[in-house]
Amino acid sequence: MEEKIRLNKYLAAAGICSRREADTLIRDGRVMLDGRTAVLGDTVNPESTVLVDGKPVGRKKEQVILLFHKPKGVLCTTRDPRAKGINVIDYIGYPERIFPVGRLDQDSEGLLLLTNDGDLSDAILRARNFHEKEYIVTVDRPVTEEFLTRMAAGVPILATVTRPCRVFRTGKDTFHIILTQGLNRQIRRMCETLGYEVKRLVRIRIMNLELGDLPEGKWRPVTDKEKQILEKGLARDGSRKRE
Repeated sequence: MEEKIRLNKYLAAAGICSRREADTLIRDGRVMLDGRTAVLGDTVNPESTVLVDGKPVGRKKEQVILLFHKPKGVLCTTRDPRAKGINVIDYIGYPERIFPVGRLDQDSEGLLLLTNDGDLSDAILRARNFHEKEYIVTVDRPVTEEFLTRMAAGVPILATVTRPCRVFRTGKDTFHIILTQGLNRQIRRMCETLGYEVKRLVRIRIMNLELGDLPEGKWRPVTDKEKQILEKGLARDGSRKRE
């Protein structure tokens, strides 16, 4: 380990969560550093003792990347006693500590990645790298050309305008959408702004990783080929550069 590194990077490297989520853990007072409650900006040296929720943080084991077909109703949170509902970590019951890469809201379904590599998670989620995520969406009324055009051009939500995206109709009331950002409940909010209600939302792809025929509620490790393509994509756009 380096002589001194930032605490959030240390937690990510240990496979606890992403750096962004590590900041949240620290802010919520769930991290102890050398016998005191840690604060944002703390650094860790080789002799430091770090606890998360009272449990010691050890070295990360071999990298784990899982593809999971999340059912509706499962929460994409790490173990937080304040959260209500079925937790994805408890649902899967994986023998090593892992965490979700990004989120799918409780009412959505489909592809969710889980890993023990915080830097990988940060690299995939970094908005400036325009990594694609693809969804199949069912709405409450017929999809029109005007709706598709407005969705593709960008929709005002959350005090901003969404990035231009690719959208195409697949049925009377269904469409595919490919996003390169991940605002909170983005697709649902975009549809709501245009007068539509989402009835079903399924994520089918993240970068080169596809849901395919993975059954609902089941998971599998990424293949060597999938991992190689993923790492090449992250290296090509600079996502894997350490900050």
